[in-house]
Amino acid sequence: MKLLKKLSLVTLAAFLLVRCQQMEQSTQVEESRVKKDGPEVISFKVLPFDLTQVKLLDGPFKHATELNQQYLLNYEPDRLLSRFRTEAGLKPKAEMYGGWESETLAGHTLGHYLSALALMYQTTGEQVYLDRVNYIVDELEECQNADKDGYIGAFPEGKKVFTEEVAKGDIRSQGFDLNGLWAPYYTMHKVMAGLRDAYRLCGNEKAITVETKFADWVGTIVKDLNDDQIQNMLHCEHGGMNEVLADLYVDTKKEKYLKLADVFYHKAILDPLASGEDILPGKHGNTQIPKLIGLARIYELTGNEKDSSAANFFWETVVNHHSYVTGGHANHEYFGAPDTLRNRLSDETTETCNVYNMLKLSRHLFEWEASPEVADYYERALFNQILSSQNPNDGRVIYNLSLEMGGYKVYQDPNWFTCCIGTGMENHSKYAANIYYHNDEALYVSQFIASELDWKEKGIKVTQNTKFPEEQGTSFTFETTQPTELTVKLRHPYWLEKGKLVVKVNGEAFESSQVPGSFYAITREWKTGDKIEVQMPFNLRLESMPDDADRVAIMYGPLVMAGDLGTEDDPKAKDPDFVPVIMSENRDPSTWLVASEADANTFKTNGVGHPRDFELKPFYETHNRRYSVYFDLFTKAKWEQRQADYEADQERKKQLEAATYDFFQPGEMQPERNHNFKGDSTEVIEFKGRKARHANRGGWFSFEMNVIKDAPQALNIEYWGGFTGSKTFDILVDGEKIATENISGKKDGYYLDVQYDIPETLTANKNKVTITFQPHVGHRAGPIFGARIIKK
Repeated sequence: MKLLKKLSLVTLAAFLLVRCQQMEQSTQVEESRVKKDGPEVISFKVLPFDLTQVKLLDGPFKHATELNQQYLLNYEPDRLLSRFRTEAGLKPKAEMYGGWESETLAGHTLGHYLSALALMYQTTGEQVYLDRVNYIVDELEECQNADKDGYIGAFPEGKKVFTEEVAKGDIRSQGFDLNGLWAPYYTMHKVMAGLRDAYRLCGNEKAITVETKFADWVGTIVKDLNDDQIQNMLHCEHGGMNEVLADLYVDTKKEKYLKLADVFYHKAILDPLASGEDILPGKHGNTQIPKLIGLARIYELTGNEKDSSAANFFWETVVNHHSYVTGGHANHEYFGAPDTLRNRLSDETTETCNVYNMLKLSRHLFEWEASPEVADYYERALFNQILSSQNPNDGRVIYNLSLEMGGYKVYQDPNWFTCCIGTGMENHSKYAANIYYHNDEALYVSQFIASELDWKEKGIKVTQNTKFPEEQGTSFTFETTQPTELTVKLRHPYWLEKGKLVVKVNGEAFESSQVPGSFYAITREWKTGDKIEVQMPFNLRLESMPDDADRVAIMYGPLVMAGDLGTEDDPKAKDPDFVPVIMSENRDPSTWLVASEADANTFKTNGVGHPRDFELKPFYETHNRRYSVYFDLFTKAKWEQRQADYEADQERKKQLEAATYDFFQPGEMQPERNHNFKGDSTEVIEFKGRKARHANRGGWFSFEMNVIKDAPQALNIEYWGGFTGSKTFDILVDGEKIATENISGKKDGYYLDVQYDIPETLTANKNKVTITFQPHVGHRAGPIFGARIIKK
């Protein structure tokens, strides 16, 4: 304990030192600050422009937006409203959608949809999106009026649970479950956010009235709860309730909503983060980020430095110690140990919702200090996670963006709703939101995206013409109502070497920036016809896993490169050498990659791929193919050691086979029949090409195994050690518990065999026994990939 405390203090000291240095540098660079209109008490270094002031031009982001436009219009508002009307005692106008919308998380998608429509209206100005916003708000008002006391909701029996149980202190919070409801505050947050956006972005006054009444109802639920009861309640995922309530305070000027926002301060998470302690390992990723977004917003309204410390520390910890090369984080939705990512690669890495929220948090942080590091992260995540998560042909989106070596992208059924369907609606509706920022003296160019900026207050229009990232540069042309003195600050990306940024104004070359990860300032009087030209030559480089320098990703400028390994249904995908390794003594990829003459940003390995060479192209352009983002890099000596380790593992497996008396393969029809498989709430899963069984919460499964009479023996179970979440269960033999197991994060990246001794009294005079897997309350049992009775 003393060592852990010492480490946390060291971490805090280092964090505070870095922040002090950043603030000092920031003050030296620019002292001018700006202030938002409204009750904010802090000053901001920069502010974003409204979406209506920035228009996307041709390029990958405009294409993604256009796909999302049709995507949004394909949805039927009445189907998303169906459960709201039912719970209000009104007749639904259409059948509900499936997926989570047919479960107790019903309603969250409507909130996302309302926000996405409002954002798309701002992005395009098209009336159809405004009409849908207004229709949904009208329908929610009708539901609220029918309910009579301000409540609006879509989860079955939701109001009753809150008024008759939660409000009276009867709180049962475990994981995502609050008194039998799946994360109900999470859904409330989404609905309130949608109403906020309808009011702010579309001018719908009715929306703020509906939201206010709903917030007042929430206030009646928590008003009589003591602190222990509230903190118990907050163990359940509650989204960004603190954020929307703080925003409601801004919109209404009523302080009671800021006080209500503070009710949703989750001490178990936020206090340690404010103290510089990384308590994220083992925590569900997307449950935490909205808490920090809300805390960032509250800091802007109160000036409480503890809140900004928590938000900054969380951002830096996630980005620098828990994130993959794409800017995404978490495996099977959970954080692992910091700087330990090598074996946390699977088909369920990097949930898209997480990055959606990290970019929202980044926007707050950038407004505070205009940090180039934050803008660099935004670019990394925008190209390599968000843009990569949308199918460029039909607009479908991805829940978990797989970083499994040899994996592929899985696009969701747009009518089977999950959280990432909802955030996907918003992601591809607001690309223009974070390209440019400003204060009174300067225009900041944060992202290189083809676009037009209309800065009406200054009488300046700026057109950014670029095919970036297919073009390694960009240009800006100016149109002004009169000559205007202004500093233009161009981001010098972290990936662009010093001296490589070439800037010309009206054809005249400027001295190159020597500081990657900074803003390059050009101060002059701008007039119509002025032009800035920027060249940013990409470079090839490796980015290694923090815990293994030889497991590497290949970067080209800002782009994560993916190795094309073939079709998704390639039968060779199960082969142990399906994902090639890179055999080279040289860590400079430019020495063993050859650029394609036909395709931009495309390369092929030249004699270093083992057992075959392969092509590399940007991850965001990789679709309907198997790929790998990470590859293992070997020198000759390290390859020989790997072969020796492989042979030793094969010998271990051979000995296990020799000791096996009976083997059961779960998930296969005939073996399950032969072993009298039974169960309740149990499913077959397929993982890495193999079948397995698990029991869901409240379920169980059992099977029979042959045993040796009157002989010492053991039960051997094969697990995947990288699964996360609540996975504690009992293992019983003929009804007697022989072990309690928790496989969550047991051994990231590996299959493992765990042996459980069977007391001889349980096998005496028997030929068979029944093995039962029974999950603990709120947990799952398994998955198990194989079961053996082995002779000891």
